Amino acid sequence: MIPKETVEKIYDATRIEEVIGDFVSLKKKGADYKACCPFHNEKTPSFSVSTTKGIYKCFGCGEGGNAIDFVMRHETSSYPEALRYLASKYGIEIVEKELSPQEKESADQKESLFIIHNYALNYFKDYLFEQQEGKEVGLSYLRKRGYTDETIHKFQLGYCPSKWDVFSTEAQEKGYKLSYLKESGLTKEKNEKLYDGFRGRVMFPILGVTGKCIGFGGRILSSDTKAPKYINSPETSIYVKNKVLYGIFEAKRAMATLDNCFLVEGYTDVVSFFQAGVENVVASSGTSLTDGQIKLIKRFTNNITILYDGDVAGIKASFRGIDLILAQGLNVKVVLFPEGEDPDSMAKKMSSEDLKEFIKQNSKDFILFKSELLAEETANDPVKK
Repeated sequence: MIPKETVEKIYDATRIEEVIGDFVSLKKKGADYKACCPFHNEKTPSFSVSTTKGIYKCFGCGEGGNAIDFVMRHETSSYPEALRYLASKYGIEIVEKELSPQEKESADQKESLFIIHNYALNYFKDYLFEQQEGKEVGLSYLRKRGYTDETIHKFQLGYCPSKWDVFSTEAQEKGYKLSYLKESGLTKEKNEKLYDGFRGRVMFPILGVTGKCIGFGGRILSSDTKAPKYINSPETSIYVKNKVLYGIFEAKRAMATLDNCFLVEGYTDVVSFFQAGVENVVASSGTSLTDGQIKLIKRFTNNITILYDGDVAGIKASFRGIDLILAQGLNVKVVLFPEGEDPDSMAKKMSSEDLKEFIKQNSKDFILFKSELLAEETANDPVKK
């Protein structure tokens, strides 16, 4: 339980425009701020934030309240979770009363999963830089890919040891419950034996909008052709894949500032773009684009530029996702990279300014892009044309 005096300190420190500005692109209008409401679809801003009153109000759907209410509604979190988030944001220490065994047992499942994922994130980071296997296998791979230590630290990349159950054993020894380790996909079971779900993989932590780790992507480094190149965490109460974009926490401010979002496919595309100085970039991580992911982007900008690697079959397959973007009222442009290139490789070959200029010069309105692509296919067939 959070003491009353600490709650009052959190309320006093909280600035509603700073809190909501972490999730929504606010535009100043007089003494207040306006935005498109994050709780329902709209094209004309009806969401208002009053800094003097410390409240928000949507005149379209009726949602309203203070900063605590917003965090609870937006992040589907409990009142204590919202207080802890704001305390962390404003550097306020919370010294909670000791919980009884019964209270500990009934602790919120989401909070337990957040704790497990935070432990795993730090474990994998430390293993990458401090253990021999992590340095020789994981760190050497990332450096060969051209990533600097600064970039590796920024994205909190890590490495899961290749031995059967090293992580799972240590996590349980530190008191983390096996049930939550299994639920998160960090630990798996086969023939009544436990093993690490991401063993022998470079780890890409997936962060939510608030910066909490909610899942992982892992890239295999062994030559095992039967194992998938990438695996992701399973869905949990904190990791709903159709509402998550890799890199959103790192990219959200640049997306709002530049009023544009570059959409790529994979983890390395995002990391390479950031290292090249292009920070308004997120990835769908290989999944088909969903309404939930589009709504997430819409909180920060109404403009999306999709970066393709030139595979025509892949482009045509993603037309449905583009239609979803248009249906949400967003503006869509497309950049097609030269054959054999992708966002990752181009970011490593070009300087920051050259990369930005390339994207600027090669961005096409989606309607024009789609028309040109289809025209190429139907050039010699009047029926198809």
